[in-house]
Amino acid sequence: MPQANVHPTPFDQDDVNETIPLIPEDILRQHHCLEPDASRFTAAARLLQSLWRQDQNLPVGRHRSPSGETRQIGSRLTMSAGRAGANFLDPAIASLVRRELVYREIGALIDADRLFRNLLSSMPLVFNLFGPLKRDLDLATRVMRLVLPGFNGTVTNILFEHSPGRGNPAFSADYTAADALVRYRTEDGRRGFVFVEQKYTETLQETTQPTRPHLDRLSEQSGLYKDPNASSLRSSPCQQLWREHLLAASMIQRGNYDDGHLIVIAPRLNWHVQNGIAAYASHLKKPEPGQPTFTGIFLERFIEAIGTAGEHDYAQRLHQRYADFARIDQMIDAYLDAEDQVRAEVLIGSPSGTLAG
Repeated sequence: MPQANVHPTPFDQDDVNETIPLIPEDILRQHHCLEPDASRFTAAARLLQSLWRQDQNLPVGRHRSPSGETRQIGSRLTMSAGRAGANFLDPAIASLVRRELVYREIGALIDADRLFRNLLSSMPLVFNLFGPLKRDLDLATRVMRLVLPGFNGTVTNILFEHSPGRGNPAFSADYTAADALVRYRTEDGRRGFVFVEQKYTETLQETTQPTRPHLDRLSEQSGLYKDPNASSLRSSPCQQLWREHLLAASMIQRGNYDDGHLIVIAPRLNWHVQNGIAAYASHLKKPEPGQPTFTGIFLERFIEAIGTAGEHDYAQRLHQRYADFARIDQMIDAYLDAEDQVRAEVLIGSPSGTLAG
């Protein structure tokens, strides 16, 4: 009887703890990942990136503080490795990134150091996820149909760090932009987009920007919200998603597109972002025709969709780098087992078989 799936899937999350652990400092220190004030998820993700770097035989990079001091951080690359494109999972993606930088939109906020040297940044993650999709639009179409319920379009292009008009009052009048924008057409000729907000270790608790009257008017006119004047829309964790959703709505209202979707891609275990997505979604009414929908998508699900759509080996590489937190659990298990062994040896070696008070 033939097997239902000839490829063993790396995407089954049943072997991953539902709670990100407090990683022992000894482990973090050993891998140059002990950083002050890091959340549990950030510490685990930094360690995962450091392990990936070591797997690739890439030297550890250094970070320079505002005071001028430098220290090694396991989730950073050296300058030479960064310039060689080591932050990207395929040389073709590195080549695409360099071309995108040359032709980036005026006003696009792209930090080259983060992009090329910071393994933990969501910027290279966007290119590692969507670079292959931009190079193969049929693949992009298959992936979108897997991750977005009801999506029936054909992808025509993918743009990075895109805004229809930064600061333009015809839209949201601020400098919000999509990490990636997937353009598509439907069979009946309707033009649509998928506005992508990518998160990895970010928390949606970043500094709140001041609200402008133009955004307040858009919020009321959009018809998206149960209470368009709610103060919680204008503060973290909702404020960034509020701005992006309003920009997406204005892109349809101005006639640039007929349909649209705002999606947030984030790791399942990044509970800060997942709670923020849920908090924002609680403000929304059921979308009507001509309004952009809002969807949160697990990073793990998006990676799995790339594999299902035909790029299984590449999806496995994405999973191993960005989502294989079972590896952290295994490392902690080994560490705790070793500690138990040491304690047992100490007990056995004590005169009475027990530790003295």
